[in-house]
Amino acid sequence: MSRPAVPSIQHLPPQLVNQIAAGEVIERPASVLKELLENALDAGATRVSVELERGGMECIRVRDDGNGIPGEEIPLALQRHATSKISCLEDLEQITTLGFRGEALPSIASVSRFSIASNPETTTNEGWMISAEGGEFVQDAVPARQAKGTMVEVKNLFFNVPARKKFLRTEKTEWQHCQSMLLRIALSRFDIEMSVQHNGRHCLQLDAAEDKPDRVRRLRQACGQKFAQQSIALENSAQDLHMDGWISLPTFSRSQADLQYFYVNGRAIRDKVVAHAIKQAYQDVLYHGRFPAFVLFLEMDPAQVDVNAHPMKHEVRFRQGRYVHDFVRHTVGKAIAETMPESGQQDVGKYRDVVDDYAHTPQSGMLPRSVMGDGLPGTPSMASQLQAAAGLYGDTAMERAHTAGSEEDEKSMPPLGYALAQLQGIYILAQNDQGLIIVDMHAAHERIVYEKLKTAFQQQGVPVQALLVPLTLELSQQEAALAEQQAQLFSKFGFGVERFGNESVVIREIPALLQQGEIDVGSLVRDVLSDLGEYDASGRLEQASNEILSTMACHGSVRANRKLMITEMNALLRDMEATERSAQCNHGRPTWMQLSVGQLDKLFKRGR
Repeated sequence: MSRPAVPSIQHLPPQLVNQIAAGEVIERPASVLKELLENALDAGATRVSVELERGGMECIRVRDDGNGIPGEEIPLALQRHATSKISCLEDLEQITTLGFRGEALPSIASVSRFSIASNPETTTNEGWMISAEGGEFVQDAVPARQAKGTMVEVKNLFFNVPARKKFLRTEKTEWQHCQSMLLRIALSRFDIEMSVQHNGRHCLQLDAAEDKPDRVRRLRQACGQKFAQQSIALENSAQDLHMDGWISLPTFSRSQADLQYFYVNGRAIRDKVVAHAIKQAYQDVLYHGRFPAFVLFLEMDPAQVDVNAHPMKHEVRFRQGRYVHDFVRHTVGKAIAETMPESGQQDVGKYRDVVDDYAHTPQSGMLPRSVMGDGLPGTPSMASQLQAAAGLYGDTAMERAHTAGSEEDEKSMPPLGYALAQLQGIYILAQNDQGLIIVDMHAAHERIVYEKLKTAFQQQGVPVQALLVPLTLELSQQEAALAEQQAQLFSKFGFGVERFGNESVVIREIPALLQQGEIDVGSLVRDVLSDLGEYDASGRLEQASNEILSTMACHGSVRANRKLMITEMNALLRDMEATERSAQCNHGRPTWMQLSVGQLDKLFKRGR
């Protein structure tokens, strides 16, 4: 039986090369729109207009007032690897533009009927235009009427690649993808004016935003009124990193990760290191299965980030991933921690649609006897720690609350005001300058106790327990080496982990707290190593300890139907004002709400 002949090596036709390249960067009309808008921004545009037909499948037209292209250079714009954005290896190692490969326009032109007109001059409306069909020039560059800037028109996308065209969805679906891309680009540059039409109808008008009120207005247009109302502005710098933007309050969360925008040097990216850092920052305040919303901008040295890690440039690679991870986590976590009660926050009207999403059933029963007893030899008593941290609101609260309600001063009304009464043994009703405050006393006290327990353990160190029979874990050689490298991290959280041969480790000590919970120590260590390998960071050790402390806090806080005196209620309000993250309980539910006098008047139709 004869063997088939081996095909000879040969050069691919230029048109086929471009179509292969198009397959890497052009998935649907939204992909074309992204490339054209990024080119406009790179050209220094201040105004961009977009016209789409049939979700971009029929036509995409983008005009900008950027720098423009000289007539003699327009043919080069449709040749692969021809670009004005890089010229040497050093440029490639510190990319400052959104596009740089010189592939976008020739790739788009190879699968569409394409034309581009451009004019670099401000003194004349005469520019140059060139057209192509399926990657082949229809005509050479010819004079065309064109104001300063560039106009690109892409018609009949994938007309010559039927296999790709059949994978496009309905007009409605493709338009939705285009809308999402437009908002992502619009949020990346608040200083750009943008207008959008679809099928001849005006759909979006975003004015340039220079000052803070204009930025908030644009944020509201792009992300919605609720996000703008229920978000926290943040800003932080460290060495060569700077981050600012907005993150949602934990009580404004999503069922999916659909309102998350993260930019690195103006480029919209999806990055597992960043996603992991933000998830860790929210882990103490977000209800299980919910996702935060955010619009964040990270500025850093371009040489410290590789933007050439993905053909569509959606992903990047940080040269110091752990450093970036810790910076993002710290910045977001600090902003969340500072969500203590302030005047005018927690308007009940803002949360009407989300409060019902948070079902919370307090755990019943007592703590295990070993936790409530004297604890382990050489370690502090769990019960004494809990009581000291909780400062339970009973007789002892009278001493520290003696001024809370007796010396009310109208001129210095605290954010949560002063207690009026207790409702159904569950809620505290208080009055402040804005109107009525409603506090879930168990949820609020649970957060207070939890934060005090965490602080106590951070200050006193983690009590450890030696295992009578050390636990041996079989791992891969890479995991065992990683465990050896990260021994100090494990030790910080009370784990004594030592390498034991090429493919195993032995665990000799664990945190005393984990003795009280149903924690599979072996699985926990494996998960930590998986995180370290994937993200160069892990919060599982801290999370495991915090889950035990959270359970202790739940049992150690005031229960429903516990009768409190006015002074005790006021003491709880003052503790809330001084406690980080006290706007949410440990499970992500809001701990208090504000009803303004205006809202109360509206309920009773006063003034009508």
